[in-house]
Amino acid sequence: MTSTILVTGGTGTLGRQVVPRLREAGQAVRVLSRSRREPADGVEYVTGDLSENEGIDAALDGIETVMHLAGGNKGDDVVARNMVRAASRAGVRHLVLISVIGADSVPVAWLRTQMEVERIVTESGVPFTILRAAQFHDLVFKVVRGMAKSPVVPVPGGLRFQPVDARDVAERLVELALGEPAGRVPDLAGPAVFPIGALIRGYLRASGKRRATMPVRIPGKAGRAYRAGDNLSIEGTDRGAHTWEDFQAEQLGRPASLQGAAG
Repeated sequence: MTSTILVTGGTGTLGRQVVPRLREAGQAVRVLSRSRREPADGVEYVTGDLSENEGIDAALDGIETVMHLAGGNKGDDVVARNMVRAASRAGVRHLVLISVIGADSVPVAWLRTQMEVERIVTESGVPFTILRAAQFHDLVFKVVRGMAKSPVVPVPGGLRFQPVDARDVAERLVELALGEPAGRVPDLAGPAVFPIGALIRGYLRASGKRRATMPVRIPGKAGRAYRAGDNLSIEGTDRGAHTWEDFQAEQLGRPASLQGAAG
């Protein structure tokens, strides 16, 4: 019988894709959650709070593999430090971490925190695998849709995305979790790179909206990094199968082949 895998962030965008795939693989799954939940669909839920260092030791009881998918707007380094300390005490044999492309090259506070999380994991002494992924389709769609609400839509010059589908990331993470610790593995990005202007115009056409657009410049070091494509990973990168166009069509309930007909 296979040992149970502990998943943190199991109820988030990525976790909701990972957990059922683990179950389909015949894997026993335990999810760490801040709120109390009853077992469902063969998944055990345990209550704990990584940021407050509560309930982690109990959640790790009998666990050999941890998939650390939990993340937030701040405090991810604190969460990671609490996790790896408990994982080390519990004798965890494999910690799988999701990170983000550009963590070591784009000077934005959140990305710097992700780099610190990677450092904490790599120096923990717990055998690990780290997968960096591009921005998820879900996030990019939320950003574009929010920008398109303005009567005049700002278009940051030089900003590009290589969005990847959370389903593709989940499949790769499950594959990695069921294997041996591999250190830092090749990044995973979407099949195509899009200038932000193309994403905005495509969304406007697909949703039947008409908006004026206005070019803007991202200032400072972050702007230079984005214009240089430091948030992209072109060489030595695995590519997801699900396209941005198909994802957008799913969100809008409209076939991708008809998206250009509006506007």
